[in-house]
Amino acid sequence: MSPDLAFILTLSLRMAVTAAFVLVAAMVTERAGPAIGALVATLPISTGPVYVFLALDHDASFIAQGALASLPVNAATIAFGAIYARLAQRHGVVASFCGGLLGWFAIAVLVQAFQWNLFESILLNVATYAIALPLTRRFRFVTMPPFVRRWYDMPFRAGLVAALVGTVVMLSRWVGPTVTGILAVFPVVFSSLILILHPRIGGHATAAVVANGLRGLVGFGIGLLVLHLGALHAGSTVGLLLGLATCVAWNFGLWWAGRRAMTR
Repeated sequence: MSPDLAFILTLSLRMAVTAAFVLVAAMVTERAGPAIGALVATLPISTGPVYVFLALDHDASFIAQGALASLPVNAATIAFGAIYARLAQRHGVVASFCGGLLGWFAIAVLVQAFQWNLFESILLNVATYAIALPLTRRFRFVTMPPFVRRWYDMPFRAGLVAALVGTVVMLSRWVGPTVTGILAVFPVVFSSLILILHPRIGGHATAAVVANGLRGLVGFGIGLLVLHLGALHAGSTVGLLLGLATCVAWNFGLWWAGRRAMTR
């Protein structure tokens, strides 16, 4: 298979998979509320397929190092969500999204400028969680507003997500390695949900999805840690399976804890 054909097939698969999961997360949010929608959105929807494709072409050591490099950038995604949730309380989708995006790029560039070891990456994530989670806690509990579904909603949403994924991946082919590394962990799922939900259900409800999603990113960060250690000591396949299981188990635990709290 030629490199160009392989790239097109990989890009098409990433666009389709990400669009499908974002659409599911958006529909779950509209029907079940921001807490459940956030749990769907923070599964390794975009990053997971990337690592699977990398594992087909590289050895376990490469996968372990990739997971270690992605771990500190997870802190940038947490900051992105916290900034957006804060701005969305008073501003529209453009100002809120762009503000969060600027924060993400600033932290991601700073992260890429240094060589982070495992302890430093964990410490950065813990510090970011310790700041972001308390600041966004009061934004998590919002009643979903009424909405009317239009016939073009689904095609428009799918096209928007696919275009965003395609743009990020295509840009990575034309820029340097530093920017490529940043774009590889771009928060495409959060961005897609914000651009879809904010104009539809408003800033407060969309901010609730993102604020609830920050708790899911804790599990995502732990999943990256497990992937790094698993690939390093047991191989890529074991590392990928353990990392995925960690993310799923964490989000299931959040759902179970929320359900028990409601029954009480």
